[in-house]
Order: sequence, then C-alpha cells, then structure tokens
Amino acid sequence: MLQKNLKNNLLALSKALQGSLFFDDLHKSIYATDASVYRKIPLAVAYPKSEADIILLIAFAKQHKTTLIPRTAGTSLAGQCVGEGIVVDVSKHFTEILNFNKKEQTVTVQPGVIRDELNRFLKPYGLFFSPNTSTSNRCMIGGMVGNNSSGSTSIKYGVTRDKVLQLNTILSDGSKAIFNTINTSEIETKSKGHSLENYIYKSVFNTLSNKNIQQQIHDAFPHKNIHRRNTGYAVDVFLDENTQTGLTETINIAQLLCGSEGTLAFTTAITLKLDRLPPPKEVLVAAHFNSVQESLEATVVAMKHNLYACELLDKTILDCTKNNREQLKNRFFIEADPKAILLLEVRATTQTDLEIQVNALINSLKAGGFGYAYPKLYNQDINKAFELRKAGLGLLGNIVGDKKAVACIEDTAVRLQDLPNYIAEFTQMMDSYNQNAVYYAHAGAGEIHLRPILNLKKAEDVVLFREITTKTAQLVKKYKGSFSGEHGDGIVRAEFLPLMVGNKNYELLKQIKHIFDPENVFNKGKIVDAFPMDEALRYEVDREEPNIETTLDFSDSKGILRAAEKCNGSGDCRKPVSAGGTMCPSYRATKNEKDTTRARANALREFLTNSDKTNKFNSEALKQVFSLCLSCKACASECPSNVDVASFKAEFLHQYYKSNPPSFRTKVMANNVKYNKLGSKLPNVTNAVLNTSVSKKILGIAPQRSIPKLAKTTFRNWFKSYQSSILNIENVKGNLYFFVDEFTNYYDVETGKDAVQLLVKLGYKVHVTIHEESGRSFISKGFLDEAKQVANKNIEVFKNLISNKTPLVGIEPSAILSFRDEYLRLADDKKAAVEISKNTFTIEEFLKNEITKGHIVETQFTQAQKNIKIHGHCHQKALSSTASIFTMLNLPKNYKVTIINAGCCGMAGSFGYEKAHYAISMQVGEDTLFPKLRNLQTDVVIAASGTSCRHQIFDGVKKTALHPVSILKNALL
Repeated sequence: MLQKNLKNNLLALSKALQGSLFFDDLHKSIYATDASVYRKIPLAVAYPKSEADIILLIAFAKQHKTTLIPRTAGTSLAGQCVGEGIVVDVSKHFTEILNFNKKEQTVTVQPGVIRDELNRFLKPYGLFFSPNTSTSNRCMIGGMVGNNSSGSTSIKYGVTRDKVLQLNTILSDGSKAIFNTINTSEIETKSKGHSLENYIYKSVFNTLSNKNIQQQIHDAFPHKNIHRRNTGYAVDVFLDENTQTGLTETINIAQLLCGSEGTLAFTTAITLKLDRLPPPKEVLVAAHFNSVQESLEATVVAMKHNLYACELLDKTILDCTKNNREQLKNRFFIEADPKAILLLEVRATTQTDLEIQVNALINSLKAGGFGYAYPKLYNQDINKAFELRKAGLGLLGNIVGDKKAVACIEDTAVRLQDLPNYIAEFTQMMDSYNQNAVYYAHAGAGEIHLRPILNLKKAEDVVLFREITTKTAQLVKKYKGSFSGEHGDGIVRAEFLPLMVGNKNYELLKQIKHIFDPENVFNKGKIVDAFPMDEALRYEVDREEPNIETTLDFSDSKGILRAAEKCNGSGDCRKPVSAGGTMCPSYRATKNEKDTTRARANALREFLTNSDKTNKFNSEALKQVFSLCLSCKACASECPSNVDVASFKAEFLHQYYKSNPPSFRTKVMANNVKYNKLGSKLPNVTNAVLNTSVSKKILGIAPQRSIPKLAKTTFRNWFKSYQSSILNIENVKGNLYFFVDEFTNYYDVETGKDAVQLLVKLGYKVHVTIHEESGRSFISKGFLDEAKQVANKNIEVFKNLISNKTPLVGIEPSAILSFRDEYLRLADDKKAAVEISKNTFTIEEFLKNEITKGHIVETQFTQAQKNIKIHGHCHQKALSSTASIFTMLNLPKNYKVTIINAGCCGMAGSFGYEKAHYAISMQVGEDTLFPKLRNLQTDVVIAASGTSCRHQIFDGVKKTALHPVSILKNALL
C-alpha cells in the first residue's frame, strides 16, 4: 500500500493530467518488466496526452525525488524501461505524423509512431525510414531513437543516429529545447544566456574541446568503423581529428541524445532523414552451413558483394521454429539439418543484373568452400524467410523449463574482419562453461546476438550470468568492439562501462548526465550510476516454486506458471491492424497495454508467484486483465513463444469461481446447451421471449444484439428421418463420423443439412452417433469440471470409432477443434485423445484432403460464375488454416475466391453479446473486417465458417454470410 501522503499526491497529479495515471497493482505489475530479465515495480504508470502533461510529470518527479522512465512499445532487452519511478508510456497518445516534406525527404513524427506504420505512409512517395529492427511491426520511433536502433538494413543504410535531424525535447527543468545541426561557430551564441539549453551547449562544447579528453575518447572508445556502437553516450561522434578544434564542423546535440535511453531529455517530436526505397528486384540467398564458424568466415566473403542484408540463424533458433504453428510454414526453404543459415539479400533494378549478382555471390561462397546449399527465394518467400528470422527473439521463449536464452551479451559488435576470430574465442570461452550459446542476427554488421542458456532462478546460474557477461566484455574490449551495438546499455551492460571506455571516460559520461539532468529526473540507474546487473531480476533467486494445481493439463510447459513465463516481453501482441494477423484484438481496439497477451501473461506470472492467498487466482487484478480477452486463440499461434492466453483465461475463471461464485448470466451462458434443449421443445415461444428487451436485460445482453433463433427442429431429429435414405449409398468413397455440435444441433440446422447432403452426394457415408456437446461454452466460461466431463465422455465415445479410415468431421471450428486443443489438456485418457486428434478435421480440411487425393473434382460442380470472399474463424486460423476453405471453394471452375485479410470479427462466442463487451466487440469488428465487407457488391458471397462470425457480420454490416459448405453444396450439379 502506498504511503497515504504519496497516494494523495498521485491522486492530485492524476486529476491535473489531461492523460491518465495509474498506480493500482495491476498496472504496476505489467509495467514492472520489459523484454529483459529485470523486474522493478514502478511507483505509477502515466499515459500523457500533451507536452503540458510531461512538464507536470517532470515537476512532480523533481518535487518528490523520483524518476521518469520513458517507454514506447516496451520491447527493450537491456532493462531500459524498468524502474521504480513513474513509467511514462507515450505509445497511446503521441502517435501522430506531424509533418512530411517529400522534396527534402524528411518527416517529423511523435515518438509513439510505429516504424512499419511510418513506412506504410511513406511508401507511395518512394521513400522509407531505413533502420529495420526485428520488432519493426510494433516498435516505435521514440524507442528506436532511445536505443539508436539498427536492424537488418544497417549494412546498407546505417543506424537511427544517421537519420535523426532534429529532436524536440523537454529538459529536466521543464523547459523546451530543440536540438538540430548547427555550425561550431554558432555554439558561442547558443551558449549565451541562463537557460538549461544554453548551459548544455556551453558545457558540452567546452568539455569536448579539451584535447586531453578528445585523446582519451579516441584511445578507449570502440573503433569508429564499427557503425553499431552504443556504448555509453555518443561523445565520439563529435570528434574529427582532421579539424583544428578536433570537433566536427557541425554539431547536433540530437546525435548525443540518440542512444541515451531517455536519460538526458524527454523527446516529444523527431525529425528524420529518409531514404529512397531500395531497387525493386530482389533475391534472398539462404546459404546453409555445417557450423556457425563456417558461416562467419563465409560472411567476410559475402560482404564483399553488394548486399542489402546479411542475417544469421543458428540451429537453436531453427529448431525452435519446428514447435511454432505460425513459423513452421516458413521453414519451407531449409534443406537437411543446417547448423547455421545466412540470409543474404541482393537487389537490383533489372532481373538480369540481379541474377548476375546472385550467381557471383553463390560462386564466391562455393569457391571458398563455404556452405552446402544455396536456395534462392523470390517474392513472398522472401518475406516468409525474414519473418522466420524476426521471430528469433520470441522463439527462444519456446525452450521448455527454467533454462532460457538470456539477453546479456547479445549486443556485442566488432569489426567484420575480426568477427570470425572473436566468435572463435567466444565459443572457446563458452565451452569452458559447458555452454551451447545461441547465435543469430546481424553477421554482416559484425554483430551476432549471442545468448547463454541459463536458469536465473538459481543462484549458481546468476553467478554465471555475471561471469559470462564480464568475460565477454573483456573479450570485446580486446577487439576494441562495442559491448552495446543496438540494444543499449540499460541495466545489464551499463555496469561495465568503466571497463569498456575507461574510468576517465566514464567520469565524462557522468558529467554529461549531470549537465543535462543533475537531479536524476530521467531514467535513473541507466548508463551511469547503474543498477547492479545481477539484482532486481524477474525471478526471485532460489525461490520455492509455488505449487499450483490446475484442471487443464499444462505439463507440456511444466505447469501454468512456466507456461506464462514463456512470455519474454518481445511484444508481438502489440502489432497494429495494418501488420496483419489477428493478435491481439482487444489491444488493437483499446491500445492499452493492459489488454495485450504480454500483460495477461505477466500479470498471471506476477500474482501466481507473489500472492500469499490460499487461492492465488482469487485476484481482482487478474479478473480485470482477462476481462477483455476474446479467447480467440491467435496468441497460441502468432505469439512466437506460443503463449496461449485463452487457456490461461479458462483456468483462471475456473479457479476464481472457487472463491467468487459465477453470476446468473455466466451460468446461463455456460449451460446454454441445457437451456437450448428445453427451449427447443417450444422454439417459437423461446425465440419470442429471448428477443425481448426484458430478457436481454436479465441476461446482460446488449439491446442492440439480435439473439440467434432456435430452429424449428433439431439437427439430430432431422438426421433420424434422413439417414434411412443414405443407408444403401453406392460407390462409397469413404466413411466418416459427423460431429453434431451444439450450434449446429439447435441453431444452424440448415447448415448441418447442407454439410451432410454435400458429403453424401459426393460419395461419403456419414455416420452420426450419440455423443456429448463440444463443451465450448463450458471452456470459454471457465466451467472446467463440466468441460472435463464432456471431454472424457466424448473421448470414450469416439476412441473406438475414429481412425484414419473413419475420421471425425465437424462444421463449427470452435467445437470440432476442441478435440485438437483443449481436449488434450482436459481428457484423462491422453493416449486416446491424441489418437482421435490426429484424425479430427474441420469439414473444409476433410474436403481439401479429398480434393488433393482426386476423390472430388471440379466436373461435379457448376460452371456458373461467383465472387466469394472468405472470412476465417479465429480458431480455424490459429489451429487449422483458411487455406482449406480457399481450396474447397475454388473447386467450381468459375468461382473467384479471395481470403479477406482481416483479424477477429469481435463476437467470440458470447463475448460480443454481453452488454459490457458490446462496444469493444464492435470496435474489433470495425478494426479490420467491417470496412472490407461494407462496400462489397451485392452479388459477392461472404463465406464464414463460424456461427459467431456470421452473426457478427450481420449485426455489424447487415450482410448475410454463409458457411462454406452451404456455398459448395449449392454449387453441386
């Protein structure tokens, strides 16, 4: 609990801000970490809306002797974004592109503008902001400036510091200052006066004009031809030994602020120099090697060619991609079992020139005896390979257990010619620790991301954490390299600055900090006077692991706590709508960190670890963080670490109800099958009653919603009368069991009929047996005891019926895919559940397989023309694929089929019906889906497998969507 006076002061600050201020347990816990190994509980979290807000925050920090921690996407790897002061998150409100000058090729943005979003804006003008980090679809320009980010393009275009023309800032006394390029002759004018800005110019210029200081910088700072150097403050960029003063002819203090990790000033606007888009013709050579060392020696040869990227992936990264649903499909180019792959990008203006360059590159590698395979990738295959590379950081979270690939020495950069020897020595050192480190990333820039595998929950590995980091720092110093190439010093490396630049230069860095920020208003403990690198770790050392029993089986991650701990904070869940995919729909709607996959995993980890309650799930903070999770399952595939928040939510609700009984509405929603069974006896009466405003109010359903109507007869009743007509079907192509889910049985009976009649007419014998509902509503509402009973009964029913010759097929994705997902965590008979899951298919998957085998052909269908747009169900996208729908509906010769590039529709079962969620539900739909449907021609057919999706489409744009099987059935000759 905050001290009463401090709490009152924070309340007063909150009222004074135009933006928001939070100091509750939930917000403090989810902002206690970034993508590093550190954890510090902040005093508060602020979302400023204006410069005036930031000035107020500065004044508060000075008055109360605290510090401000600037933050954008929070993907920093060195601990820059964690601290015990006020985290100032500009990612929500400081997101505008302020000015663009095509002629001058410049753009001015606020710090919360996403890098890829900026480039989407610039692309029509033939320009782009070139630094390209692996987090480019969610990282923000402010963070890139703070870290002086580089990325895969630096070998051709340079780093962020090279692109920064001007920074608009607020200084530590609350005054505003604009830093841009000035001549050294103007320094004297800039130094006159009594403002903090005047003092900064005077002090920095006087200090760096000292010849002794210039010499000590030359002697101890990294080689100047190592472009990726972020070690301390960039005082070396101002030096030029060829001038009389020893300083460059022009000076821009913005260059000093770039890479300063928000410790010197608070940036509110950034002016960037842009580059012209690279040549349009492109090939990516994926050179395969038998060892990392061989790949590094090959890098020296490859870099003699005109490359636009030279990126390394090692076997550890490549193996992690095997266990990730999203990245598995991007492994298509990998041959045999390489120990390392170099992704070598070549570009040219003509195809002829491109092929000449590529062949010359491959011939050089072959002549040197480097590599054993050199596949060439073109067009979209290039993007897939780079997605595989970009996922590297998150994929490392897939390592099961407490040992993780730890970020501490991943940012070292040396001269390219030194790289093979440096890595050889590094590997020898790691061998002495019995360590198989991870090697990946920017080989062409002399920077390999190196990570030891450590368990930082154990004291002996924390000792190794320091020892390995120290010895690596000494090795980097031997090669006069940069210990911080692009990820910054933060907490993990700042402590080593005296070693890296010498004690005298370190005192210089402290002097720079004092000039700008004498009272530590900005990001205390970073770069100078650093926090210890082996304290304030994310996990308590040698802790007694909490014993957390769950109903869902999380043994594949060694328990739910370790499943949550797989989230390393890389923030893939913060990607915007324009980045594609589905994750995370609630964050996209609210832009609140609280509503990210990362926040949910972090909060679960935090409260399960630190709660002293008997029921650790009994937390209002956890209830709040899970409240807007749509259980869409996108995180289960799109998160590189496969953090499945939908399963966390189900388990949380189940455990939470043990201390807080569910509401009447929740019970009704969870038990809808029981009530539908009763209601189906008098469907007309039931439908009339449920669609009244009184019923909606009692059930907590949004008045704007149209409640689905029960069919006049159930599917099972229809099938009883229909099955006699298919007993003697001739020329049977195969047998299958049709899963009668609760939606098809009571609501979508016509769709069920279409599915069965389609299958029968195509030559398949359809069997329906007595079984339980899918249990989907029980799972989504956290009624896991009931869901477990359903799963066990269904496994018992089907274990002797389902095989590769008699598969289980269903038409509602969320229901049938339960056999491949939640049942594996719920069922007692795991062996039977796994075997059934292997032979369980959505109807689209089944039909695609039969089409591929040649059992279903286009001559069985109409030649009429039809334009079809497919919207994929979230569970289908996460656990299956919309490609099967595409294949199936393309069978009729003249059907033109397109998959709509849209995320979640926003309905998500009962979520969108509930009054409390209606606005968010519609916003999610508006983010990607509704705009793409609203203006479709009336003759365009919308295909949607999910019953919830079809209802949301109708409520959102007043268009009727059909299940794909209905469309295909209507196409039969």
